[in-house]
Amino acid sequence: MKTGQLQVTTPTEREIVMTRIFASPRSAVFEALTRPELLKCWCYGPDGWSMVDCEVDLRVGGTYHFVLRGADGTRMGLGGVYREVIPPERIVNTELFDQDWTETLATTLLEEEGGKTTLTSTVRYSSKDARDAALKSGMLRGAGASYDRLEELLVSAAARGSEREAGEPRA
Repeated sequence: MKTGQLQVTTPTEREIVMTRIFASPRSAVFEALTRPELLKCWCYGPDGWSMVDCEVDLRVGGTYHFVLRGADGTRMGLGGVYREVIPPERIVNTELFDQDWTETLATTLLEEEGGKTTLTSTVRYSSKDARDAALKSGMLRGAGASYDRLEELLVSAAARGSEREAGEPRA
């Protein structure tokens, strides 16, 4: 798999697995997945949307809540509870949209090799019908756009870090 391509599979009747490689260390990817000021920069779905509220209590039993807003003013909220948090490699959380959708269980794994991080997000739905509805909703287009923005954020952060290092006096 090349950097920048979102791979999507449906290994079971109730799961969607999304995989993406980022040209960044997993600690940087983990930070971008868990810090509100970074999440607001990339995690809001297709172009034309934005994240207007982002609350994260990153601990087992802690909660998160995001509110997204579309260009037409449509608001969409989602949140859940963290069930497992192992920095910088694993996050397991529930996810429930404010709309009339069913709760899911999302497991995010980050594996680093050669300075690149493979993110694998497995989302488990309550039924095949719920999974299929998510697939038809445009969720994958929004996830793809969000991950594209995440890649841009990570690359620009790495470039800023390199610029700082270049300006530091050598010992």
